[in-house]
Amino acid sequence: MEALSDLNTFAKILNDKGYNGYFHTQGAYAGKLKESISDYLESYQKGTDSLPKQDLLLTGYLQWSGEDKPRVECSMWVKYLNGKFSLSRMEIAKKDSFGQLLKKSELTNLSVISAPKLTEAIALVNDEQKQNLGSSSKRFKL
Repeated sequence: MEALSDLNTFAKILNDKGYNGYFHTQGAYAGKLKESISDYLESYQKGTDSLPKQDLLLTGYLQWSGEDKPRVECSMWVKYLNGKFSLSRMEIAKKDSFGQLLKKSELTNLSVISAPKLTEAIALVNDEQKQNLGSSSKRFKL
């Protein structure tokens, strides 16, 4: 079991791994990772929101090139216990411009330390190898 981290440490480790884009916590509270979680917890303390029975759900884009291009989305399930956080699982999904799933990768039994870097997570669902193999010339030459 991973040692739980405070919000600053948790966010710093993920930011250092490249997860420095915008996220939503529990489907709302858009912002950078730390701000999104902070806003959610502030709302919880005011009584506007309640803590989930399961893990907190953080969602965001790992790669975005525009509405008409494929994108890579990420969902993270984060355990929250007495002001401490730990990452339990991640789901990385590549979707086309219409939102149809192209490829998905699920990572379980994670910790914030063992989570892949952003580039590694994107590589799990990108088909770069297939594209590179297809570009080699195998035509008959005279």
